[in-house]
Formats: sequence, C-alpha cells, structure tokens
Amino acid sequence: MTRQRHRGFTLIELIIFIVVTAVGLSGILAVSNNVIRSSADPLVRKQALAVAQSLLEEILQKAYAKPAGSTVAGFPTGARSLFDTVADYNNYTTTAGIVDAGGASVAGLGAYNIAPKVVVSSVSLPGSAQQLLRVEVSVTGPQGVVTLIGYRGAY
Repeated sequence: MTRQRHRGFTLIELIIFIVVTAVGLSGILAVSNNVIRSSADPLVRKQALAVAQSLLEEILQKAYAKPAGSTVAGFPTGARSLFDTVADYNNYTTTAGIVDAGGASVAGLGAYNIAPKVVVSSVSLPGSAQQLLRVEVSVTGPQGVVTLIGYRGAY
C-alpha cells in the first residue's frame, strides 16, 4: 500500500497570508475613513455659498439711487425688508444665524452668519465716468468664510 501525501498550507504560509491581508485591509479602511469624514464638507461649503448668492442677488436687484420719498437710512436703522437701495445694505451683518428679509430666523442656518459686514463702495470704470457700486458679501459658516463680489450700475 502506498501512502498518499496530504496537501495543504504550512503554518508560515498561513501567517504570511494573514499579515498581507491585514495590511491591505487597514490601508483600504484608512482611505475609506478619510473619505467618510470629509464627505459633508462640500455640502456645508455649498450651503454657505447659496446663502451668499441669495443675499448678493437680493442686494443687486435693489435700486442704484434713493427713490423719491424714501426714508430708509440703511442698516442698522431699518429692517431689511424696508431697504430700497443697494447702499442700504452697507455694514449689514448677522450674529445669530441667517434671517430672511422680514427678520425671521431661517431654520437650519443657525451656524451661518453674514460676517464680516456687507461692504458697498463706489468704483469707476476705467476710461469712463460711469460709477458702479461694488458689493462684497461674506458668509461665515462651519468650514470658514465664503466671499462673493458683485457690481451694480445706474441703468
């Protein structure tokens, strides 16, 4: 009778397999952990950008100069819903979250603020006598500050 030889793995081969597999899995888990941790960052930044765009659009849709009979002197004297010119928004800021034009807090945006203050300044076009209003809106959120700049002409 001949003896059949049993085939299998040696103990050293098994240990090498376990070590290689553990190193590979730890590398994959480290990359996966980093991706999961930073996956909400773009959403937070987009939210701050959306708030800044919304306010800048609101400001740029206002009149360039005071209409006849306007009594609003701008921030902090008047409520934002009464602002009727771009210049009324100069120095506008919030410290307790984002509010709508009527002054009511916007749900879910308590971690964001209009800060530093909105800056409205007069600039002239090169080679022209036309004056523009330069509007700088900054929104501070959990991931830092987003700043947008827009221009409003007297047209």
